[in-house]
Amino acid sequence: MAENRRTALTLTDQDPATVQADTLVLAATKDDGQVALVADGLPAETAEHVQEALTTLGAEAGAEETTRLTGVPGVAAGLVVVVGMPSGPAPRTERLRRAAGVAARALAGRERAAFALGQSTTEEAVAVAGGAVLGAYTFAEHHGVGKAESAKPALGEAVVTGVAADEVEAATAQTTAVVDAVRYARDLVNTPPNLLYPESFAANVGERLDGSPVQVEVWDTERLQEERCGGILGVGQGSGRGPRLVTLRYEPEGATRHLALVGKGITFDSGGLCLKPGASMVTMKMDMAGAAAVAAAVAAVAELGLPVRVTAYLCLAENMLGEFAQRPGDVVTMRDGRTVEIINTDAEGRLVMADGLALATEQGPDAIVDVATLTGACIIALGDRTMGVMGNDDALREQVVELANGVGDTAWSLPLPEEIRPSLDTVVADLKHTGERSAGASVAATFLQEFVGKRGEGEDAEQIPWAHLDIAGPAFNEKSPWGYVPKGGTGAAVRTLVELARTYAG
Repeated sequence: MAENRRTALTLTDQDPATVQADTLVLAATKDDGQVALVADGLPAETAEHVQEALTTLGAEAGAEETTRLTGVPGVAAGLVVVVGMPSGPAPRTERLRRAAGVAARALAGRERAAFALGQSTTEEAVAVAGGAVLGAYTFAEHHGVGKAESAKPALGEAVVTGVAADEVEAATAQTTAVVDAVRYARDLVNTPPNLLYPESFAANVGERLDGSPVQVEVWDTERLQEERCGGILGVGQGSGRGPRLVTLRYEPEGATRHLALVGKGITFDSGGLCLKPGASMVTMKMDMAGAAAVAAAVAAVAELGLPVRVTAYLCLAENMLGEFAQRPGDVVTMRDGRTVEIINTDAEGRLVMADGLALATEQGPDAIVDVATLTGACIIALGDRTMGVMGNDDALREQVVELANGVGDTAWSLPLPEEIRPSLDTVVADLKHTGERSAGASVAATFLQEFVGKRGEGEDAEQIPWAHLDIAGPAFNEKSPWGYVPKGGTGAAVRTLVELARTYAG
């Protein structure tokens, strides 16, 4: 089998024209119909030569456009690649990320490329670095001999200019921790479901965090029964590979605030007895992307040494059709003691998440955030690239949306209308887990909200702020790569969770 080549990262204060690399990546913009090279830091002869070449070749500076030039004077690199960076509603840092990602994808097989896209601050340089490394990502672990021999490896090293000398070390450490976490989440999502199932997922996370400050605890089927986690058990009972609950605890000295995270980890979703159509199952290895994002984010938070206590729950199960598979009409008892009537076995994610949310509530954190590939309805509402954010606290919900859009995890707020809750009522249990077909993303989140409790006791008890991230659309890219997003697992929400943890640090 082939091995993945991980693109190395170097940040530097060196002038872009003097960096020893086989390729120099530049950017071009388009304003009022005129294509203009971003010539910051380039010798005059270099800028003039490239600008003339762009005009002669009819470059348009489009979002996925690259123009290759050789024989460019005044630079050390033998090849110059000019990538389009059009204007648009996205923040400048995100446009820099996307342009760097496009260039990095075009440089597969190259050993070393310098990126000079006009970044003028460390923040912008970090954005370019993240885009370049994530854009170069490949997952080739399961290529056979034939394809392994023909496939080009990822770009070997990305050298990003524009960082002040006294900020290089810190910026490199910060960027590397985050992009490594995103790459880890992508790897998990891309791993075939015959290799990644609840037990092996738990083992993988334990191995990844071995030697880190994060404590890992795994509950198997027997322990889940002892702990009354009926939601996770119910979903997992149709599979010969039993469910797991993985708890991650990061408790640095000096932390004064506590953030709880919950991730959906359905390692394969057949739909259960309410079987999915065959075509809809093809990508269902990605139904654990929420748990992957949570695990990866905790790893990054610990590597960065952020002074915030984080407790995370990975709710892992395989939704299959074995002889003990859950049936419509079953009633299960959840971790918090309430009973739930099962209506549709293909609405399994909210059941495992409910147990995780109940466990998180028991810890009394300052906030709970869950991440899940929860509903196709969210894709219908927001498309393939935008995650929906819902919750019981306006301030937390809007903070998550703002942070997500800032780091490139495009997000939008969705409501939890009060009329949805009565649709979850049933005469045979405390509630049922599905409601009306309309507003499906909000219906699922309304069910989850039932399991988010209060902190404290009696009259002093306060509702724990909670936000729910539905990443069903952006977690997995079935279409062509774009920007720094590859085909397959994307690592959606990892960067958002890390940034949220920063706001709780201290």
